Amino acid sequence: MALKQVSSNKCFEGFQKVFEHDSAELKCKMKFGIYLPPKAETGKCPVLYWLSGLTCTEQNFITKAGFQQAAAEHGLIVVAPDTSPRGCNIEGEDESWDFGTGAGFYVDATEDPWKTNYRMYSYIKDELPKLINANFPTDPERMSIFGHSMGGHGALILALKNPGKYKSVSAFAPICNPIQCQWGKKALGGYLGPDTSKWEAYDATQLVKSYSGSRLDILIDQGKDDQFLSAGQLLPDNFIAACTERKIPVVFRLQQASCFCSPCYFFIASFINDHIRHHAKYLNA
Repeated sequence: MALKQVSSNKCFEGFQKVFEHDSAELKCKMKFGIYLPPKAETGKCPVLYWLSGLTCTEQNFITKAGFQQAAAEHGLIVVAPDTSPRGCNIEGEDESWDFGTGAGFYVDATEDPWKTNYRMYSYIKDELPKLINANFPTDPERMSIFGHSMGGHGALILALKNPGKYKSVSAFAPICNPIQCQWGKKALGGYLGPDTSKWEAYDATQLVKSYSGSRLDILIDQGKDDQFLSAGQLLPDNFIAACTERKIPVVFRLQQASCFCSPCYFFIASFINDHIRHHAKYLNA
């Protein structure tokens, strides 16, 4: 599959690049950011996938999070894809900020008119890693995943639904129980239809209740003053309770920080090095 380089910038002796490609899964052109650490010039490196939140593109994380220095030090390739298909000319895809464009929710849609293009789960799980492994000096056996908000939801469900695929998982202010919050009800209802039993396959709190795979050490940072926490959109307590019941290790840190809209990257940048270290511990073991 052909890659077109959109940009390349030297960064901490590595390179922050952006590529574009035609996605077979999503039936449109997609972009992703990729940081190649200095070590990638001489050997294969583990890969850490970042999933962004609502309204984001591949640009938000690579320009605002400040992860590159830590990734360079630990020898990690970091991949940051877009959050949804773009330019599919689907009626209603641009009507709201929390559904459609910029809000793929990392599910495989089953409802018209979304099911042809909105297959972000399979794109992240299968197509993108194959593309990355075929074109960059990766070690396919060493892969981890993390994300923010909608992307934190995506990271958690991908790790829980695919035991052993990811060495580690972490999240910033993830949507932990989407079948119980308004964001989730809107997205899952729209993409998957009215049968709520189908929604449970994309709900981290539900998935962890039946998880029986390899050990997962989960790290979550949550801003104490996050307006979406108080509005009941994130529901981390439900996820923590389910993890506790299943004896799945989760480190949940309630930070003196907000995490919403544009300022969220101040929060992410404050703790990004902790998350890089969390993943490096498993990826470089």
